[in-house]
Amino acid sequence: MSRKPGLGRGLEALIPGSGQAQQPGVTTLRVEQISPNPRQPRSRMDPQELNELAASIRAHGVLQPLIVTHGEAPDQYVLIAGERRLLAARQAGLERVPVLVREVSEVERLELALIENVQREDLNPLEAAEAFRQLADEFGLSHEEIAERVGKSRAAVTNTLRLLKLPESVQQALAEEQISEGHARALLALATPQAQAAALQTILALGLNVRQTEALVRRLSGEKPAPPEKPAPPPEVVELAQRLEGSLGTRVHLQRRGKKGTITIYYYSDEELDALVDKLLGPVWDN
Repeated sequence: MSRKPGLGRGLEALIPGSGQAQQPGVTTLRVEQISPNPRQPRSRMDPQELNELAASIRAHGVLQPLIVTHGEAPDQYVLIAGERRLLAARQAGLERVPVLVREVSEVERLELALIENVQREDLNPLEAAEAFRQLADEFGLSHEEIAERVGKSRAAVTNTLRLLKLPESVQQALAEEQISEGHARALLALATPQAQAAALQTILALGLNVRQTEALVRRLSGEKPAPPEKPAPPPEVVELAQRLEGSLGTRVHLQRRGKKGTITIYYYSDEELDALVDKLLGPVWDN
């Protein structure tokens, strides 16, 4: 079986594919035996998506087993992965759900919950940033190690973590999807939280897109806009300039404006000037 993109190391062994609820090792537990994962990075759940999943579970059951580990009490378990399925199963009125019981460490609880959500794109940028922060600060993982575990680049992990440096007003706008992650990253270029918060108000008031926001940030930072690139000369002009350079033995710049134009011939010493004059005027110059 080929490896799924975006999976961390060992996750396929813990989270099986859909339609495998009857595979070896799967048992069932009462829903009240399962406690939420205290390391669950996702803080928001779309009610419409939850309703749709609950309707599907009523019709077909839970097709993919939840992943749990043993809790403190003998008959209690802690959820590792499958929070949305558990909530939807409760909403659908199921008494029991299929599970796979695995022994994992505290850091693996967070890692696996994070990977499952990242794989399904269920986390908003701030939820992912907070999960990355826990892996870094509480468990001592480097950005490179986090990236390896969640199937992202080190730069992506670092840039996501930087979102936590934004002021509360900007983080709230990002969490509520008033702005995108691209807007938020652009605001990070401003030097102070006050400047970032003020720029946010401009973005919201004018409905700026990401590129317009980047231009706003450059203006507020005092950067001058880059001059427009000069169009490349036509190939026939380049060829003619090269022929002149070969004939005269010096640099020549040829510029055309419609049917008019200029030819600039460069020289770098009196001797080169005399040689150019001889080539251009011939023996007449000596008379």
